[in-house]
Amino acid sequence: MKTPEALQALIDDGVIDEVLRPLKSGKEAAVYVVRCGDDVRCAKVYKDMAQRSFKQRTQYQEGRKVRGSREARAVGKASKYGRKQQEDAWKNTEVDALYQLREAGVLVPEPHGYFHGVLLMELVTDAGGFSAPRLGEVELSADEAREFHQILVRQVVKMLCCGLIHGDLSAYNVLVGPDGPVVIDFPQVVSAAGNNAARQMLLRDVNNLTASLGRFAPELLDTWYGEELWALFEAGSLQPDTELTGTFVHDESTIDLDGVRHAINDAREEALIREQGRQAKAEEED
Repeated sequence: MKTPEALQALIDDGVIDEVLRPLKSGKEAAVYVVRCGDDVRCAKVYKDMAQRSFKQRTQYQEGRKVRGSREARAVGKASKYGRKQQEDAWKNTEVDALYQLREAGVLVPEPHGYFHGVLLMELVTDAGGFSAPRLGEVELSADEAREFHQILVRQVVKMLCCGLIHGDLSAYNVLVGPDGPVVIDFPQVVSAAGNNAARQMLLRDVNNLTASLGRFAPELLDTWYGEELWALFEAGSLQPDTELTGTFVHDESTIDLDGVRHAINDAREEALIREQGRQAKAEEED
């Protein structure tokens, strides 16, 4: 394969020795398997703004900070320099989040540095040493689904205790390694305290996971972990080891309970539709 220009710069600098193969290409970036000495890792090459298809970027960028007053003014004016600063901040977001979350004990790939716009990190593999499958691509027993749900909700708790929400979490942003699930893809991570849509994104993240794992353990579909987490977070009482129940009493005098249920069902249906679409695409490729 032809070595991508961004990775050739890393080879020239001696950061990596060889590009082994492409791993995946998504809306935000292309990921390659690379060799660094005796280690096999992955390199995430972020796409330029013009190449990306991800929508609603403004909603995700709310609450993010740029480095200084000049940069902030430029971003506000949407100048060429401002767009570049905003682009750099967008690419740096995942790097910063990975280091912060890894330090907090969240199950994420270990980062190994950020070079020339390329994120170098751990390659998550399965028990056989091959690239780990995504959660949405594996079949689970009911017990496995319950266990994975418990583990993943705990990762959401730890992220929230760091003041962060994944923002695009689903069964396709979770890899299944030999020791369990690993959460990936953080360019859309948002500030829990600084983004007006934070609660909505948290509920969507949790509901997406619940919808996917609820296929194998249907009782999970009757849980309300997202609402419980947000209530604890707002009250300032959420800790990384807070015991959760999955239950939540809605104040029907101030909330549209039917609307909440519809939103949750919509999230679950969206997750299933996305999964069916990926399965259909995979069958066409076969």
